[in-house]
Amino acid sequence: MKKISILGATGSIGQNTLDLIKSTKDEFEVVALTGSQNIKLLAQSAIDSNAKIVATSDESKFNELKEILSGRNIKVLGGKTGILEASSVKVDWVMSAIVGSAGLLPGLTAMQAGANVALANKESMVAAGSIMKKVSQERGVKLLPVDSEHSAVSQVIRGEDRETLEKIIITASGGAFRNRSIEELEKVTPYEASKHPNWDMGQRITIDSASLFNKALEIIEAKEFFNLNHSEINVLIHPQSIVHAIACFHDQGMKAHLGPADMKHAIAYALHEEKRFRLPLKEINLSEIGTLNFYEPDVTKYPALELGFNVIRHGGLAGAAFNAAKEEALDNFLNLKLSFLGMSDVVSATMDELTASNKLDQVVELEAVMEIDLLARSVAKQHVEKY
Repeated sequence: MKKISILGATGSIGQNTLDLIKSTKDEFEVVALTGSQNIKLLAQSAIDSNAKIVATSDESKFNELKEILSGRNIKVLGGKTGILEASSVKVDWVMSAIVGSAGLLPGLTAMQAGANVALANKESMVAAGSIMKKVSQERGVKLLPVDSEHSAVSQVIRGEDRETLEKIIITASGGAFRNRSIEELEKVTPYEASKHPNWDMGQRITIDSASLFNKALEIIEAKEFFNLNHSEINVLIHPQSIVHAIACFHDQGMKAHLGPADMKHAIAYALHEEKRFRLPLKEINLSEIGTLNFYEPDVTKYPALELGFNVIRHGGLAGAAFNAAKEEALDNFLNLKLSFLGMSDVVSATMDELTASNKLDQVVELEAVMEIDLLARSVAKQHVEKY
């Protein structure tokens, strides 16, 4: 049996992974699960999956988790050290699905312990892609994409001569506000931004999808995963969320990946390490869909995209700074201290300031990534106060 751990087990990716495991008898053994504040779901997931270890990152919830699991043969851990201990357990495969930059160290720890890592935590590649790839190569473990777009790219370029690849296109649904004007976007609320028309995801990534910050992170992630430059990555708005990625070749041929708007597809492909597995998902009926639409994103509505391309052009620590500033801006939008459009303004101002100070030009090492993360958050806070 393949031994697995799930980092971020209470989120949508973690729960979907557990659902897939339940449908596969005697193939997987769940060793460790981690979560944060949803203690009841974390505990129940550990019980249902017969996990051996469970950890909460929230130390204030440790006693509650321990009490719920009292009398069961499950080791309970808490705090950041507990998460890292759970991440270091010897297993074959790890789902890295902790949200945000908090997922970087656990994902690295899992690879260093010898596990193949399925990466749903795109922030790890954005902030420290070169470090992630280096550890993967040194330890001889796989780094598998779980984002639907990157899973799709890996499938359409598989078996192709990379010298013939001219560019890739990744799609974006346009999120909750694709039909709103800029004037309307200035007034939208976190509640409105949390409703995605196609995908069932967590609140933060759903809001990032509405602003296209999520897509900005994904183009940086694509650069890292597939060794592309900014001119080899394109983004198209595709409201139906059926086509997830397209590979364009120098003979003008194109290969597209079509699939349902359901993360189980990409998760299963990574879970079975790039082998196909029968899934209980509704078949796509193209005759019923009839029309698939694609159009260029409006850069005035979605300034986050160009900020993402600027990160690729700059290199260095720009990805780590961008992600940290984005997370800080999103926190303030959720706390009603910043408007929806104000998020891009704050991130742009933060990146301009750090670029001017040459703070982003250091070698990408783990200590430097952590330092620029803290600095970018501090600078972003100052710009929120000015906004």
